[in-house]
Amino acid sequence: MAEQREPRSPGGSAAREAPDERPIRVLVVDDHPLWRDAVERDLTEAGLEVVATAGEGAKAVRVAPAARPTVAVVDLQLPDIGGVEVTRRLLEGAEPPRVLVLSASGEQSDVLEAVKAGATGYLVKSAGRAELLEAVRRVHAGEAVYTPGLAGLVLGEYRRMAAAPEPAGDPAAPELTPRETEVLRLVAKGLGYKQIAERLSVSHRTVQNHVQNTLSKLHLHNRVELARYAIDRGLDGGA
Repeated sequence: MAEQREPRSPGGSAAREAPDERPIRVLVVDDHPLWRDAVERDLTEAGLEVVATAGEGAKAVRVAPAARPTVAVVDLQLPDIGGVEVTRRLLEGAEPPRVLVLSASGEQSDVLEAVKAGATGYLVKSAGRAELLEAVRRVHAGEAVYTPGLAGLVLGEYRRMAAAPEPAGDPAAPELTPRETEVLRLVAKGLGYKQIAERLSVSHRTVQNHVQNTLSKLHLHNRVELARYAIDRGLDGGA
């Protein structure tokens, strides 16, 4: 089944982020054992490594640091922590995976909340085996992947967000240090903390500190808002 390609998501990630050259390592998160096992089997038979599975969001967040997945396939409906919150928490880790939501829901609100939380892709569970495998590979490579029909929805929401007026506050733009500006530009280009640390030859903790300082200065709350701020100012362009 053909998939629509998305130029940019509301979270600010480019459709083709910096490629991940690591082997694909997958964390499967779904509370239905039969479905979870079927996804694990499909991935394994295709030669992909499933490093961990979880039936609860809390377990997924707990095992991720040791399992070190490059892609997390996450259901939205979990018995404890919802998939949107799981996505946020996974992306806060030291080596965050890219997240592919695999959900029975194709509702607009669910799709947009997942993407705003940082999900790189979103498939509904009616997707076939080949579509799932392709989506995992593309998400691992940094592409934004959506079930056909959802890409336009996501693009429309990003355009709406970009056109929305800035929150009321001090009209003078806060002054960022050169390094904070450099980190902000890389966040807007879709790089994770580890990739930024490697690019700038600094520690992961240093990158986190720069991001937190920037969020505080700009009175923003998360990386989605930070990326939008940077993109609106053209900081995602260039090499």
